[in-house]
Amino acid sequence: MINVAVCGANGKMGQEVVKAVSASADMALVARIDIKDGEFATIKDAKDSVKIDILVDFTQPRSIYENALYCLNNGIDIVVGTTGLSDEQISELKNLSQKEGVGCLIAPNFSTGAVLMMKFAQMAAKYFDNAEIIELHHNQKKDAPSGTAVKTALMMSEENSDFTKGNCAEVETISGARGAKSYNNIHIHSIRVPGYIASQEVIFGAGGQILTIRHDSMNRECYMDGVLRAIRYVSENHNFVYGLDKIM
Repeated sequence: MINVAVCGANGKMGQEVVKAVSASADMALVARIDIKDGEFATIKDAKDSVKIDILVDFTQPRSIYENALYCLNNGIDIVVGTTGLSDEQISELKNLSQKEGVGCLIAPNFSTGAVLMMKFAQMAAKYFDNAEIIELHHNQKKDAPSGTAVKTALMMSEENSDFTKGNCAEVETISGARGAKSYNNIHIHSIRVPGYIASQEVIFGAGGQILTIRHDSMNRECYMDGVLRAIRYVSENHNFVYGLDKIM
């Protein structure tokens, strides 16, 4: 039996994780952690009271790094669903995970469809010299661009060195009109409006053709298969993984 604690348990994603873990025959929900009306207010409070094998974190960008550091320094394997970590922070968590021998799986997206979208985009990146990413989320998402968009751009950049080949010299008459420039000049555009949960499209262009790869999440239940898959993987392997695609 895997003893699982959920941090951010009263958030929208946290509530879904609580239900999914509770319904899994090979898992036991041992702690609901949340600063607002949680069973425990902090990870330390929970650790002092119950045995935690794995902590699943769906909190806030401002707290995830410290939460992950605490877990890795205290022998608690962690599955991170909170986005907003910088490349430097991810590198530091990887080093700490390897040093301490404690599992850490960071996934910008737990939807199997979204992971396939990223893998398909990486495949297409070999054959197109021009590409941009549009990601669309609800207006309560605090970080931009999304972790999924950043991870997608990183995967694409492994296949091609420049995604603006042949573009003319550009002038933004309004700053930011062309979006954020990420790895190897991939432009990312972030949309935040009510009604969306999470959507992303990667647009590839070449002479006479356009390829669009898109994924839409209709509800938060679609992430739970990936979350449970990540918990089971970390419980057996205790290593560092960045991206659900690495274990699919």
